[in-house]
Amino acid sequence: MSDTSHGPERRRGASRHRWILGGAAGLLAGAAAVAVSEALAALLTGVTSPLLAVGNRAVDATPRPLKEFAIRTFGENDKPVLIGGVIVTVALLAVVAGAVGVRRPRVALGAFLVLSVVALVAALTDRSATASPLLCLLPALALMAVGAVALLLLLRALRAPARTAVTSRPSGPTGTAVAEHAPTGRAGSAAPSSPSAPDTVSSPGPVHQVETVEDGKPRILVRDLLPAHVEGDDLPTAFDRRKFLAAAAAVGAVAVAGGAVRQTFGGSAAAGERADITLPKPGAPTPALASGTSLDVPGITPYLTPNKDFYRVDTALSVPDVPIDGYTLRIHGMVDKEIELTYEDLLARRMIEKRITLTCVSNPVGGKYAGNATWLGVPIRDLLEEAGVQDGADAVKSTSADNMTIGTPLGALNDPERDAILAVAMNGEPLPLAHGFPVRMVVPGLYGYVSATKWVVDIEVTRFADFKAYWSTRGYSVKAPIKTAARIDVPKSFAQVRTGDKVPVAGVAWSQDRGIRSVEVRVDGGAWEQATLADQDNIDTWRQWVWMWEPQAGTHQLEVRATDDTGYTQTDKRVPIAPNGSTGWHSVNVTAG
Repeated sequence: MSDTSHGPERRRGASRHRWILGGAAGLLAGAAAVAVSEALAALLTGVTSPLLAVGNRAVDATPRPLKEFAIRTFGENDKPVLIGGVIVTVALLAVVAGAVGVRRPRVALGAFLVLSVVALVAALTDRSATASPLLCLLPALALMAVGAVALLLLLRALRAPARTAVTSRPSGPTGTAVAEHAPTGRAGSAAPSSPSAPDTVSSPGPVHQVETVEDGKPRILVRDLLPAHVEGDDLPTAFDRRKFLAAAAAVGAVAVAGGAVRQTFGGSAAAGERADITLPKPGAPTPALASGTSLDVPGITPYLTPNKDFYRVDTALSVPDVPIDGYTLRIHGMVDKEIELTYEDLLARRMIEKRITLTCVSNPVGGKYAGNATWLGVPIRDLLEEAGVQDGADAVKSTSADNMTIGTPLGALNDPERDAILAVAMNGEPLPLAHGFPVRMVVPGLYGYVSATKWVVDIEVTRFADFKAYWSTRGYSVKAPIKTAARIDVPKSFAQVRTGDKVPVAGVAWSQDRGIRSVEVRVDGGAWEQATLADQDNIDTWRQWVWMWEPQAGTHQLEVRATDDTGYTQTDKRVPIAPNGSTGWHSVNVTAG
């Protein structure tokens, strides 16, 4: 007697197996589509890949509180996290589309096309792209075409029925005849049950076995081991594995080839040029750093920040590749004479060198988004004087190579005491790519979002009333001088210190364009104690400070505040980053024992 109880179970198992393969097919098709689009973007100048275009749109559309949360939570890793999120989202959607497409290929294709349209819109509206709209669309169109073709190819292979064979053979000592429809083997031919198996004929359908038993009475056993179709659907349970594997191999090869092209041609042209640059000598070199400007306290922030440790906060998901070959800086707007300068023109002009501390408006109380470096560059006021600023102008709108716009008060750029520069070097070497190579703005005393344009290619003299810069349309103030602040570097919060020791409490304080007059520390809300300041290099850099503490046993709160050279002492009132920088005293909790 035949056991037919495994039929539904086999069908369910086959269905689950097909869903898994469908998800894998969707993922593979998505990988091929993304790889080809990335390769094409790498081959075209001024074109953003669909992944980056979607990410850029996400950055631009992110509400300010969410942006601040991302910086606060992920720090300078916010960009890799966002790109990773886009990739994971695309991968998950591709898996779902493939799994659904096993039974509903039109739905899967429709979902894939919707995703492609999102990529097309993002590419067409991407502010960082500089090529023509048609060129900008090509990678997204390639993503759509490759993805659709690959997905349909794989789904078609999954839906193709396996070939079966009709076999007749004798069945043992009684001379019984057996006729059966059997599934073909891996090569598509029937697997013989005996060395003398006869010829086979392709035939889809369920497996039947007809046999006679010893009593001579014929009996038909319909085992239904491998039904050709799932009940209620036109999907074959057995599919042609060879056809699917061949399709998967072809799509995988496309993905690998696209990745190889992206890896080969996606490098930075600017990186190679940067290595060959010989920097000019400044006409006004900065004085040598006096020994008293740096304190010998373990754990304190170094007076000069190495380039590799300098903070980076910007909206560029991918660092713009701006070769010096073909680079031009345009100065125009409310000027008597428009100026265009090449990189070589800038290097040939009068250079000054100065140590300047930069601070990001996203820096929370006690945060790390501040850094001090030696900058070499052309005084901006020299260029503005040469261009001839017209009456009524009060602002400069600067634009980066990726079309970020920043508005800066004209007075700050023309101030002879401030030394705003177009920097070409940082700490004795050409600007790092991530910090604005080949040219960036550096303006002492102003938060970066209103002054520190990286990869700058355009300077327009204008009026604040006539334009809105990127961040001023997102809830930030039009003007933003850096606020006086102090930070405790050591001991760290929740540190353990020993009673009976003299514990150094140390850190940095800054008030660019004004200078630091004093720093005070207090313990557990007690009296303020004067800290010892390092020598002041110039008013545009931070100052290190230290206060020696003899702790008593227990848990204590240490607080710090600074007073600038105007006599202003920073407030204890905590305000958020927006609209123009946080305020409040930095504090740490430590335990002495």
